[in-house]
Amino acid sequence: MIRNYLLIAFRNLRKHKAFSVINMAGVAVGLACFLLIALYVQDELSYDRYNANADRTYRVNRTFLSSEGTVSLRLAQAAPPFGPLIRQDFPEAEQVVRTLDNSGLVRYGEHSFNEEDMFFAEANLFKVFSFDFVSGNPDQALVNPFSILFSRPMAEKYFGKENPIGKTVRLNNQFDLTVTGVYEPLPPQAHFHPGFLLSFSTLNDNRVYGAEGLRTNWSNNSFNTYMLLRPGADPKRIEANFPAFQNKYVPSEEGRQAATWSVLNLQKLTDIHLRSHTDSEVEPTGDITYIYLFSAIGLFILLIACINYMNLATARSAGRAKEVGMRKVVGALRSQLIGQFLSESILLVTLSLGIAIGLVLVCLPALNAFTQKQLAFSQLLNPAFLGILITITLLTGLVAGSYPAFFLTSFRPLGVLKGQIGSAMRTGKLRQVLVITQFAIAIALIISTAVVYNQMKYIQNYRLGYQKDQMLLLSDVGDSTTNYETLKQQLVQTGVVADMGRSSRIPSSRLLDSYDAAAPKGDSMAPVKINLRGLRVDYDFIPTYQIPMAAGRNFSRSFSTDTSMVVLNETAVRQLGWTPEQAIGKRFRYGRADGQIIGVTKDFHFESLHQQMAAIAMVMGKQNFNWISIPIKGNVPAAIQRVKSVWKQFFPERPFDYKFLDSRFDRLYAREQTQQTLFSVFASVAILISCLGLFGLSMFMAEQRTKEIGIRKVLGASEASLVALFSKDFMRLVLVALLIASPIAWYAMHTWLNDFAYRTDIHWWVFLLAGGLTVLIALLTVSFQSVKAALMNPVKSLRSE
Repeated sequence: MIRNYLLIAFRNLRKHKAFSVINMAGVAVGLACFLLIALYVQDELSYDRYNANADRTYRVNRTFLSSEGTVSLRLAQAAPPFGPLIRQDFPEAEQVVRTLDNSGLVRYGEHSFNEEDMFFAEANLFKVFSFDFVSGNPDQALVNPFSILFSRPMAEKYFGKENPIGKTVRLNNQFDLTVTGVYEPLPPQAHFHPGFLLSFSTLNDNRVYGAEGLRTNWSNNSFNTYMLLRPGADPKRIEANFPAFQNKYVPSEEGRQAATWSVLNLQKLTDIHLRSHTDSEVEPTGDITYIYLFSAIGLFILLIACINYMNLATARSAGRAKEVGMRKVVGALRSQLIGQFLSESILLVTLSLGIAIGLVLVCLPALNAFTQKQLAFSQLLNPAFLGILITITLLTGLVAGSYPAFFLTSFRPLGVLKGQIGSAMRTGKLRQVLVITQFAIAIALIISTAVVYNQMKYIQNYRLGYQKDQMLLLSDVGDSTTNYETLKQQLVQTGVVADMGRSSRIPSSRLLDSYDAAAPKGDSMAPVKINLRGLRVDYDFIPTYQIPMAAGRNFSRSFSTDTSMVVLNETAVRQLGWTPEQAIGKRFRYGRADGQIIGVTKDFHFESLHQQMAAIAMVMGKQNFNWISIPIKGNVPAAIQRVKSVWKQFFPERPFDYKFLDSRFDRLYAREQTQQTLFSVFASVAILISCLGLFGLSMFMAEQRTKEIGIRKVLGASEASLVALFSKDFMRLVLVALLIASPIAWYAMHTWLNDFAYRTDIHWWVFLLAGGLTVLIALLTVSFQSVKAALMNPVKSLRSE
C-alpha cells in the first residue's frame, strides 16, 4: 500500500511540474532558513554546557543601590575578600574560585606581543571549570607565585615546536613568569576565553592589589567569583543569607549597613551568556530575547512555506476532486485517501529537505562570517538534532498536507461527479486567509527592518558631544619614566597629530568607576545622593576630544592646585541642583580629589545610546592611565606610520597596537546591525516564498478563467482592464494583510526601541513604504500571469474544451 502511495505521489509530482517546482522551492527555502536558524539557536543555548559541573556552578554578581534603593550599578564581578569568606561561611560551597582579567606585554626571546586575554586564577580553577590539558599538572600548575599557563595556540605563537614547560617569559618588563602548563583553548561556547592563566598568588606582591588589599579592599569590584555548590545545595537559600553575611563583614557606609546598598546574587553558569544583563561582562553576551525572536522567525518562514503548499493544493482541488470521487466509488476508504494525500505531502517535503540541506551547505560559510561563529553542518548529525530534524520534516509534511487531505476526502462521491464540490471550494475563503497570513508576516518583517534601519541611522548621525572621527587609541604602557610632554611634542611635530590626551577610560566603554562624593550643605560638607561616575584624565583629555565647556575652564598646567580640583558635566550639576555658573568655585570632594569645581562641560555621550546620560566627575590623574587618545589628520595610513615611528623611539620593545574609536563605537551596536541584516534577509525570504505561492495561485487562476478572459476579449475588453480585473482580488488581500501587520509590527518595534535611551520615532511613512513595496512586488508577480492570459488569442481559448 505504501509503495502504491509513493508511486502515485511521484506520478502526480511529474504530471504537474510547475506546481511541484514552486512547492518544492518554497518548502526548501523555508526549511533551509529554519535549519540555519536552528544551528544558530542551538549554538547560543549550548554556552558553558561543556563544563562537567555546569549544573552546579554559579557566579557571584554584585549590585549597588542608591540611597533611594534604586539600582545604580550592576556588576558581574565582586570585591576580592568575598571569595575566601564565602568559602569559609557557606558549607554548601564545594569550591570557590576567583579570577581577574588582565592584559600586558608578554616577551619571550625575540617575540613580544601586547596580550589581552590574561586571567589571574586561583589554583582550584580546574576543579570548577573543565580544561583539557596538553601538558602540565592541573593540580599544581597555578599553586606557586609567578606561574603562567599558555593556551595551545599561544604556546605555538611564542615557542613554536619547543616544549614550553619550565621556560621563563617576562611580563610588562617587570617580572618573570615560569610556564607550568599548556591547555587546549576553551570551546567557542564559553563565556570567557583565556589565552593565558597566571597564578592568583602572584597578586600578593602586586603594587595595586597586594596581600592586604585582597583581604580588605571592598571597593575594587574587579574579581570574577564562581561557586561550585555541593550536590543538592539550594542557591536560593544561599542568596537569602547573603544580606546577613555582608552586614557581618562589609563595613557600613554613612551609617548604612552593607546589605542596604550592596546586593549579592548567584547566577547560574549556563545563564551567563543569554540571561546576564550586568554593566560589566568578561566578554560580550547574547540575549535570550533574540533567541526567542529568531526562533519565531524561523517558524514563521516555515509556516509561510506550509501555507504555500496548502494554497496550491486546495487551488488544484477542482482537478483532483473527480479522482477522489472515482476512488470512493470503487471502494476506497477515506483513511486510505488521507494517507495518499499525506504521503504526497511528506514525499515533497522530503525531496525539499534534500535541496534545503544543499542550501545550508552553501550558506553556512556566509552565516559563520556574519555571526563570527564556527557553526558546522556536522551539528545537524547530532542524534538529538537529527531526531528534531526528522520530526520537523514529518511535521511540516503533515501540516502542509493536512488540510488538502481532509478537505478533498470530505466530498461526497455523487456531488463530486455531478460537479458539486462544496461552497468552500467555490469561494476559496481558506486560500484568502492563508494568503493574508503569509503577507502579514512578510509586511511585519519589512516594517521591522525599516524601523531598525532608521534607529541605526539615527544613532550614527546623533551628536555625541565630542570628536570621534580618526581618533587613534593606544594602550597606555604605564611607564613612569617616560616624559609624555616630550612624546606629545614629537607627535605634534609630525604634522599629523593635533593633540594627545590620556584617561582611565575612553568613550564607547562603560563608566564603572564611582567614588564617595561630598558637596557643601550649609556650613559643612555632606555626601551627595546622586550616582556620580568617575573619570581620571590629564590636562589634554578635554581639548583632545573637543568637548565644549558650559562654564568655567579645563584643568590647566598653570595652576598647581588643579590636581585636587574637579570638572563635572551638565547632568551632574543639574542633578546636584545647580546651574553650570552656580557650580563654579563651589567646594567639592570626589574620591581623593578635595578642592573646588573649576569647570562644567557640555553633556557628551561617553557610553552607548542605550544608556541615559551619566553624571560624570573628571579628576586629574598623574600616572597609570589606561588609554592614550590621539586625533590624527590627513591620509590615515601615512599618519599611522608617522605616529608609529615616534612611538617606537620611546617604546622600542613594545608592539605598536592601535584601535580607532569609531570602530569601537560601531561595535556598541553590533547586535542591532546584525538584527537589521537578519530582518532584511528574513523579510526578503518571506516575500520570496509568498510570491512563489502567489505566482502558483495566479497561474492556476489563469487556467481556470481562460474561457472567461476569452469571452471578455470578444466582447471588447482591453488587455489593461483584464489585467486589473485579474489582479484586484490579490491586491485586496495584500491590503488586508497590511492592516493586520501594521499594529502588530508597531507594538513589537515600539518595545524594541524602549531598549534605547535615545531613539527615533516610528514614522507613518514606514508603514506606507512596507505596504507599497509589498503591493508592488505582489502586483508584478500576479501581472506576469494576468498579462499572459490577457494576451492569449480568444479563439484558441474558446475553441478548446
